[in-house]
Amino acid sequence: MALRLPRPSFRVWLFLLLLVLGGVLALLDQRASREPGPVPRDEAGEPDYYLEGVRLTRFDAEGRAHQRLDTPRLVHTPHDDVTRLQAPAARLIDTSGRTWFGHGAVGTLGADGNPLTLSGDARLRAPAERWQLDTDILHFDADTGHAWSETAALLQQPPQRMRGERFDAWIHDNRVRLTDNVRGHHPPETPPTDEDPEP
Repeated sequence: MALRLPRPSFRVWLFLLLLVLGGVLALLDQRASREPGPVPRDEAGEPDYYLEGVRLTRFDAEGRAHQRLDTPRLVHTPHDDVTRLQAPAARLIDTSGRTWFGHGAVGTLGADGNPLTLSGDARLRAPAERWQLDTDILHFDADTGHAWSETAALLQQPPQRMRGERFDAWIHDNRVRLTDNVRGHHPPETPPTDEDPEP
C-alpha cells in the first residue's frame, strides 16, 4: 500500500514563489549597483576613458612616488589631453620626504599629467610647518615642486594670518612667498605676568 503525502496548500506555493522572486530581485539589484555611472559629456567633448574610485600615483625620474591623487571620478578627454577630477585629494611629497596635502572641489591634470590645478575652495596644508593656504584656484607643477595661486589667498600659521593677491611655494626648498597687497594679523606675544613662572 503506497503512502500518499498531502498536497501543498496554495499558501505554501505562494510563499515559495515569493521567495524565488525575492532572490531574483536581489541578484538584479547587486548587478545594477556594480554598473558604472553615465558617461560624462560636457563642453570638453566625449572622454576616451573615465574611472571611478581612483588612486593615481606619479613617480619622479628616480622612481620615487612624488604625487598621489584620490578622486571619486576621473575623466580624460583626448582632444585636449586633459584629465578632470571630482573632489580631488592630493598628497605632494617633497625631496625631504615631507607630505603636503591639497584638495579642491574639482581638479584638472594638464597634458602628460602636469600641472595639477585645484579649483573651488582649494587648500594646501603643510602639517610639518603648521601652515595652511586657502584660495580659489591653486596650481602645482610636480616636476619643479612649485605651487602657486594668482587668486586672493589666505595664509595661516596660528595665531598669525596673512592675505595677499598672489601666493608661491617651492615645496622642495620649503619656501613660501605671499605678494601684492599683503595684509597680516600678527598678535603680540603676551608678556609673562607675576603669576606666571619664568621659563
